[in-house]
Amino acid sequence: QVQLVESGGGLVQAGDSLRLSCAASGPVLSWYTMAWFRQSPGKEREFVAGIIWSGGSTFYADSAKGRFAISRDSTKNTVHLQMNSLNPEDTARYYCAGRDSWQPQVPPTSGYGYWGQGTQVTVSS
Repeated sequence: QVQLVESGGGLVQAGDSLRLSCAASGPVLSWYTMAWFRQSPGKEREFVAGIIWSGGSTFYADSAKGRFAISRDSTKNTVHLQMNSLNPEDTARYYCAGRDSWQPQVPPTSGYGYWGQGTQVTVSS
Protein backbone atom coordinates (compact mmCIF):
# COMPACT_ATOMS: atom_id res chain seq x y z
CA GLN A 1 0.00 0.00 0.00
CA VAL A 2 3.03 2.27 0.21
CA GLN A 3 3.33 4.56 -2.77
CA LEU A 4 6.10 6.85 -3.91
CA VAL A 5 5.11 9.25 -6.67
CA GLU A 6 7.69 11.33 -8.49
CA SER A 7 7.07 14.56 -10.35
CA GLY A 8 8.99 17.46 -11.84
CA GLY A 9 10.79 15.83 -14.74
CA GLY A 10 10.83 17.29 -18.20
CA LEU A 11 12.79 18.34 -21.25
CA VAL A 12 15.38 21.04 -20.65
CA GLN A 13 18.51 22.41 -22.26
CA ALA A 14 22.03 22.03 -20.99
CA GLY A 15 22.68 24.40 -18.11
CA ASP A 16 19.06 24.50 -16.99
CA SER A 17 17.69 23.42 -13.63
CA LEU A 18 14.92 21.10 -12.50
CA ARG A 19 13.43 20.27 -9.14
CA LEU A 20 12.11 16.76 -8.68
CA SER A 21 9.67 15.84 -5.95
CA CYS A 22 8.66 12.53 -4.42
CA ALA A 23 5.51 12.23 -2.35
CA ALA A 24 5.14 9.23 -0.08
CA SER A 25 1.83 7.83 1.10
CA GLY A 26 0.54 4.72 2.81
CA PRO A 27 1.25 2.94 6.10
CA VAL A 28 4.95 3.90 6.28
CA LEU A 29 4.92 7.07 8.35
CA SER A 30 8.65 7.48 8.83
CA TRP A 31 11.79 6.59 6.92
CA TYR A 32 15.35 5.66 7.70
CA THR A 33 16.65 6.84 4.32
CA MET A 34 15.17 8.18 1.12
CA ALA A 35 17.11 8.50 -2.08
CA TRP A 36 17.11 9.22 -5.78
CA PHE A 37 18.38 6.81 -8.40
CA ARG A 38 18.49 7.11 -12.16
CA GLN A 39 18.64 4.79 -15.12
CA SER A 40 19.36 5.38 -18.80
CA PRO A 41 18.57 2.92 -21.59
CA GLY A 42 21.20 0.22 -21.75
CA LYS A 43 22.79 1.23 -18.46
CA GLU A 44 22.58 0.02 -14.90
CA ARG A 45 20.53 1.88 -12.35
CA GLU A 46 22.78 4.18 -10.34
CA PHE A 47 22.53 5.98 -7.06
CA VAL A 48 22.33 9.77 -7.26
CA ALA A 49 21.60 11.23 -3.82
CA GLY A 50 20.26 10.17 -0.45
CA ILE A 51 19.13 11.64 2.83
CA ILE A 52 18.84 10.24 6.35
CA TRP A 53 15.34 11.15 7.46
CA SER A 54 16.17 11.76 11.07
CA GLY A 55 18.65 14.60 11.13
CA GLY A 56 18.77 15.23 7.40
CA SER A 57 22.33 14.11 6.65
CA THR A 58 22.86 13.88 2.90
CA PHE A 59 25.17 11.93 0.64
CA TYR A 60 25.79 12.11 -3.10
CA ALA A 61 27.27 10.29 -6.02
CA ASP A 62 30.39 11.95 -7.38
CA SER A 63 28.51 12.98 -10.52
CA ALA A 64 25.98 14.90 -8.42
CA LYS A 65 28.23 16.65 -5.92
CA GLY A 66 28.18 20.42 -6.29
CA ARG A 67 25.25 20.39 -8.70
CA PHE A 68 22.42 18.49 -7.01
CA ALA A 69 20.86 18.94 -3.59
CA ILE A 70 18.49 16.55 -1.85
CA SER A 71 16.13 17.73 0.86
CA ARG A 72 13.07 16.53 2.72
CA ASP A 73 9.89 17.98 4.14
CA SER A 74 8.85 15.76 7.02
CA THR A 75 5.48 17.48 7.42
CA LYS A 76 4.53 16.39 3.90
CA ASN A 77 6.45 13.11 3.69
CA THR A 78 8.14 14.52 0.63
CA VAL A 79 11.69 14.48 -0.67
CA HIS A 80 13.10 16.80 -3.32
CA LEU A 81 16.05 16.80 -5.66
CA GLN A 82 17.22 20.18 -6.88
CA MET A 83 19.28 19.69 -10.03
CA ASN A 84 21.37 22.55 -11.36
CA SER A 85 23.76 22.86 -14.29
CA LEU A 86 22.20 19.91 -16.03
CA ASN A 87 24.05 18.32 -18.92
CA PRO A 88 23.09 15.64 -21.45
CA GLU A 89 24.78 12.98 -19.31
CA ASP A 90 22.06 13.59 -16.71
CA THR A 91 19.39 12.34 -19.11
CA ALA A 92 17.68 9.39 -17.44
CA ARG A 93 14.57 8.25 -15.71
CA TYR A 94 14.82 9.29 -12.09
CA TYR A 95 13.38 7.08 -9.37
CA CYS A 96 12.55 7.81 -5.78
CA ALA A 97 13.34 5.08 -3.27
CA GLY A 98 12.87 4.56 0.44
CA ARG A 99 14.16 2.45 3.32
CA ASP A 100 11.95 2.21 6.39
CA SER A 101 14.41 0.59 8.76
CA TRP A 102 18.07 0.48 9.73
CA GLN A 103 19.91 -2.50 8.28
CA PRO A 104 23.24 -3.55 9.77
CA GLN A 105 26.14 -3.63 7.32
CA VAL A 106 23.99 -2.22 4.50
CA PRO A 107 25.33 1.05 3.07
CA PRO A 108 22.94 3.94 2.44
CA THR A 109 23.19 3.39 -1.32
CA SER A 110 21.59 -0.04 -1.04
CA GLY A 111 18.73 -1.86 0.64
CA TYR A 112 15.78 0.13 -0.72
CA GLY A 113 12.51 -1.75 -0.65
CA TYR A 114 10.14 0.93 -1.87
CA TRP A 115 10.27 2.49 -5.33
CA GLY A 116 8.31 4.97 -7.38
CA GLN A 117 7.49 4.71 -11.07
CA GLY A 118 10.02 7.35 -12.03
CA THR A 119 10.00 10.67 -13.82
CA GLN A 120 11.84 11.31 -17.06
CA VAL A 121 14.55 13.94 -17.28
CA THR A 122 15.88 14.74 -20.74
CA VAL A 123 18.65 17.28 -21.24
CA SER A 124 19.39 18.46 -24.75
CA SER A 125 22.68 19.95 -25.85
